[in-house]
Amino acid sequence: MSDLLLYHACPSRSSIVLWMLEEVGEPYDIQLLDLNKGESRTPAYLAINPMGKVPAIRHNGVVVTEAAAICCYLADRFPAARLSLPIEDAGRGPYVKWLFFGPSCLEPALTDRMLKREGAPQRALGWGDLDTVVGVLRKAVSGAPFLMGERLTAADIVIGSGLRWGLMTKGLPELPEFVAYVKRLEERPALKRANAKEAEFSKPA
Repeated sequence: MSDLLLYHACPSRSSIVLWMLEEVGEPYDIQLLDLNKGESRTPAYLAINPMGKVPAIRHNGVVVTEAAAICCYLADRFPAARLSLPIEDAGRGPYVKWLFFGPSCLEPALTDRMLKREGAPQRALGWGDLDTVVGVLRKAVSGAPFLMGERLTAADIVIGSGLRWGLMTKGLPELPEFVAYVKRLEERPALKRANAKEAEFSKPA
């Protein structure tokens, strides 16, 4: 048993953290939950995450939930993986912005479009609208291999996961900038390992 445990279900947002853990490269264990059987709503799991959602991690007794928060925690906790920027780095601000742009702008705007829930006044929504989000991200993933330049960070894992999901579900337009960025991410050995584990988990019992 390692000191790092991922509570995981597939397919779900916990796939983001599975990829992150593969990039970190430290030993970890996985506890699979079957959402269809209500295993995320048991008293035991609700004691870990009262929201009854995955992902969650337990690391040396510390529980962290929410995918972007977990990625931020892991990047800072394991600096040798170079997936974060230090506090004193001028790029720390933009890095943190992108970490949380995924769950606070990209995901809700995309979900609104896919579920046809658009129409509320833009000023009332923290994420604005999908067209604006797409424009911002299109510019962000152009001109450099990754969001923060030449090396991948946890922000790419969060934003890249959202873009991969959006392209897969046809919720996002197949803009050349998005396609090229996602292709770069999918060439990473860590993501390939995570995908292979997902495929194994998804096999019928």
